[in-house]
Amino acid sequence: MNAQQSAAVVPAASAPAESMSSGEVLLQARGVTKRFGGLVAVRDVDLAIPKGGIVSIIGPNGAGKTTFFNVVAGIIDPTAGTVGFLGRTLIARPHRAWLEPLLWILPAAVLLLAALALGVQDRGETALAISGIVVVGVLAATLLLAIVRPFWYTRLMERFGILRSARPNDVVAAGIGRTFQNIRLFQNMSALENVLVGMHLKLHSNLVDHMVSTPRQRRDEEAAAKRAGELLALVGLRGREDELAKNLPYGDQRRLELARALGNDPVLLLLDEPTAGMNPAETAAMTALIGRLRKDLGLTILLIEHDMRVVMGISDHILVLDHGERISEGTPDEVRRDPKVIEAYLGTATT
Repeated sequence: MNAQQSAAVVPAASAPAESMSSGEVLLQARGVTKRFGGLVAVRDVDLAIPKGGIVSIIGPNGAGKTTFFNVVAGIIDPTAGTVGFLGRTLIARPHRAWLEPLLWILPAAVLLLAALALGVQDRGETALAISGIVVVGVLAATLLLAIVRPFWYTRLMERFGILRSARPNDVVAAGIGRTFQNIRLFQNMSALENVLVGMHLKLHSNLVDHMVSTPRQRRDEEAAAKRAGELLALVGLRGREDELAKNLPYGDQRRLELARALGNDPVLLLLDEPTAGMNPAETAAMTALIGRLRKDLGLTILLIEHDMRVVMGISDHILVLDHGERISEGTPDEVRRDPKVIEAYLGTATT
């Protein structure tokens, strides 16, 4: 057992029984499979995450944990299976995607046919030019919507039976935040600026507001800076707002990435090895912080972690993967006694 595993971890506060008693499922993964050529990184994995719970995914290196995370976060599409979040399908293989391009040109085509039916071609070159401009404008607007994909556009496509897997920005907008196994901060930006980047979906000012510096834009920036400062204080970085991310100690960079993930006020937080590389004191502090996030902010948390003391001390439910397949699932006590888990980690089962 290494130093990290032997850390004196501060157990997180358990979720109140009433928060779990309703059995409300926040995220439901069904049959998630991901293949990279002939390699099956994740095979037919099911996982239900209850509202207010802390669920951990563990397994040896190469077990498919981060691949599963990346599917849930919309970074990679699954080969098969679906991920539902808050009652709607968020991640899935494309369905009837061939129909969507036809719908892009449908409004412009209808306008063009209507103009021809009204005899615009007989009303002079000016009328014909105006009609052409309108048709091209509608087509351009439709294509722009297809690129931006606002929430209502996605809902409209679903009504036509067209389903595309959510993109990372769609996943964030839906209420899921995440951190990464390898820290991905903007190293030459301040701590405050890093958190502000994670809050962009919460801002209401538009391009025009920024161009002319409207009162709404100034209020937006002031409110965002205040909230970013509160998040930095929450993760233990009070007074470090103006320090460059690259100048922060490793443990504080981990905390900063967590603050950035909280910037969009997520409902579900994905933490990919949040204590990796930390010393025992930092590990204990991070574990306690995760517990406070669940208790004080009401967050639901899904995490990948190699430190078994952290996993066993903080989790309500554990999923164990090995070579991309689920080999065990249950409470910490059930998982730690499972012979398949012992064999996956130690290479042989004990009696």
